Amino acid sequence: MTASPSPSTPPSRPHRSPAGHLVSAYGLLALTALLVLVFSLALPRTFPTRDTVDSILSNQSIPAVLALAATVPVVTGAFDLSIGYGLGLAHVMAMQLIVNEGWPWPWACLVVIAGGAVVGVLNGVVVEFGRIDSFIATLGTGSMMYAVTGWITGGGRIVPGPQGLPAAFTDLYDSTFLGLPVPAFYVLALAVALWLVLERLPLGRYLYVVGSNPRAADLVGIPTRRYTVYAFGASGLIVGFAGVLLAAQQQIGNPSVGLDYLLPAFVGALLGSTAIRPGRPNALGTLVAVAVLAVGLTGIGQMGAEFWTVPLFYGGTLLLAVGLAGYSARHLRIGADASREALAPPPQPPSSARGGATP
Repeated sequence: MTASPSPSTPPSRPHRSPAGHLVSAYGLLALTALLVLVFSLALPRTFPTRDTVDSILSNQSIPAVLALAATVPVVTGAFDLSIGYGLGLAHVMAMQLIVNEGWPWPWACLVVIAGGAVVGVLNGVVVEFGRIDSFIATLGTGSMMYAVTGWITGGGRIVPGPQGLPAAFTDLYDSTFLGLPVPAFYVLALAVALWLVLERLPLGRYLYVVGSNPRAADLVGIPTRRYTVYAFGASGLIVGFAGVLLAAQQQIGNPSVGLDYLLPAFVGALLGSTAIRPGRPNALGTLVAVAVLAVGLTGIGQMGAEFWTVPLFYGGTLLLAVGLAGYSARHLRIGADASREALAPPPQPPSSARGGATP
């Protein structure tokens, strides 16, 4: 009679250093604190002041909202390069409806935000059902949006009359709440809402699966095309909201202003995928990345840096963000593969006899 094989020792999980996890997850947050400390010591009279805090919270609110808009398609593995053009179109449309068409500002804002969602859905349809790469598709649709913006404005600016814009409309950006600029609360509420959707709801889990492995998503029955369109629609909705805020801030319809926000938005979205949840785009990570950019730009601005340092800062940070995001994604994938291999049951030895007793 053959002896039964001795039970094998269960494989151990790959060791993951808690310190390494903390550094990868919260290193960007620590960098923000370090930059605040450095600039506070270097500029003790100007940087660590209430005016600086208010300036950062107010001036960086629209880039933060647009970075969150860029984050949603990135979750599905797509890129929406039209968000800068969409921002310009949305804020021009808000000014056109309020100033030239005489619409009540609440209706104008609702129509602009809904229009942003429609444009986002159209982007998703072009990408998924047209089978066009998201870079090319959204670059093309963005160029068309820019053309529509120029057609609406005639190449000029939309300037309110002597009576100006309604005070309630401009208060969307200029007012304060609890002593802080109210746009900061918009950003916080939006980031929390996106975090809840992406991290706590089945919709968010489906979007992550679509982004990480579309083929696996198809095999388990997730309609990848539909969920990608959802992501683009959500992005367009947020862009429409950002356009309303930009109109309330600028109080002038400028057809080219949206392009200045494109690079900061993608820097924030990509750099954010290396924080909080390294290796995957996430709303809270994007918020931390925007904070790093805001503190860095404010600090170098107060130190009297030349104008060309801003694009240099954004360009260098974008390259760093792409590299770190790719490294984090590869590291996460390798760790997951190692865990699956370690937890897989060992192969059973072939039976020494079939259909009869062994000697």
